[in-house]
Amino acid sequence: MEEILSLLNTIPSPYSDLAAVGVIFLILVLLSLVISFLFEEKPKKEAVKPEPGKPAFEEMEKVLAAPDLDVFKAPPAGEAIPGVPEAPAEPVVIRQAPEPEKAAPEASIIAEIEAVETIEQPSGPEEPAAGTATVETVQEAAPVEEPEETKEGLFARLRKGLSKTHTGLFGRLGEVLSKKEIDESMWDDFEETLIMADIGVGTTMKLRERIGAAIEKKSLRDADAITGALKEEILRILKTAEGSPIRVSAKPCVIMVAGVNGVGKTTTIGKLANRLKKENLSVMVAAGDTFRAAATEQLEIWSKRVGSEFIKGHSGGDPSAVAFDAVKAASARGTDVLIIDTAGRLHTKGNLMEEIKKMKRVISRELADAPHETLLVLDATTGQNAIQQAKMFNEALDVTGIVLTKLDGTAKGGVIVAIADELNIPVKYIGIGESLSDLREFNADEFVEALFYPGDETVH
Repeated sequence: MEEILSLLNTIPSPYSDLAAVGVIFLILVLLSLVISFLFEEKPKKEAVKPEPGKPAFEEMEKVLAAPDLDVFKAPPAGEAIPGVPEAPAEPVVIRQAPEPEKAAPEASIIAEIEAVETIEQPSGPEEPAAGTATVETVQEAAPVEEPEETKEGLFARLRKGLSKTHTGLFGRLGEVLSKKEIDESMWDDFEETLIMADIGVGTTMKLRERIGAAIEKKSLRDADAITGALKEEILRILKTAEGSPIRVSAKPCVIMVAGVNGVGKTTTIGKLANRLKKENLSVMVAAGDTFRAAATEQLEIWSKRVGSEFIKGHSGGDPSAVAFDAVKAASARGTDVLIIDTAGRLHTKGNLMEEIKKMKRVISRELADAPHETLLVLDATTGQNAIQQAKMFNEALDVTGIVLTKLDGTAKGGVIVAIADELNIPVKYIGIGESLSDLREFNADEFVEALFYPGDETVH
């Protein structure tokens, strides 16, 4: 470059400076063109798109045949690939994923019921869908045989069961009626005695008025007359509440059993299942109390003891799902009677009462006219509180019958008179002991005779 400039400087011309600038410019332009050519990126080949209607592998062959495409081509069959060790010749096995098994019809699954079947619990819908509970069946055991008792023996057991109520009522009443003069003071003591026996204030006032009118009409003024009139009035009240025992008019006959915790639901179900088994009926018991593991275990023991089939669900699961599967199972197996336990709940808890309503809706939806019986178990030892329980449960479930338990353990057995007087619900069974035969059909005549029995054989 310096030589060119020195050469140009030797040329005498007024334009020598301009010529030098022009030459330098041309040189720079040429250099830039050379650099741009050397570093210019070559355009990428456009991907070959398969033509519609032609198989994709034909288009791929075109791509592989392109002369400037750097592609590894496999050697002909039988030739080894350089640098790659030869693999042992083994057959290639292609395993096809097994098709999902189709669910067997629900009726056939439940008809077998020989092992535990796990099905997911419902999460969202209010009403459970098919097969939403785990269903287990306990193998039937030989029922416990109890010796048959005579009619006199049964009446003696009834007297024994009512002995505390008899003592509590007539021990005090005898002192009140021993007064020679029948005046207002005597009637006050009379009313107090009946109230203390848990006959209730309202029922006591009715008895007081009717007994007073009866003895005035007959002009009777002695203690025996008052006792006789009291017996007649109590019998009249209890007769209105005398419920008929369960009769199987449908197959399966579904019995729903409700009540608060601790009233004796589990024991009652076991004894009821035993009674029905003795009538040569097949019985299935469903543990719908999924919230208390102990309740399920106790009910399972009772089922084995009396020889009935038993179904339980997931611990903490949806009771309605258990009821659903139990109805399906009983229908599939041709069971005569299905007894469904429900979770013990306080009658004052609205959300829990709504859950038991849902359970009844599910049963009704799956089997027409079911449940055929809705029994409410009440504890005689709770006295007047039992009446409040009955009112709340009746509003929610339309109770068809009451089972009054633990009459043998309380002096408050008079609550049965208040129940009969204040509630329009039949009393179907009473519990007077721990034995299987101590769940008795309620008979008003026998009950009153045992309650008023004057003999010394009454056990205190």
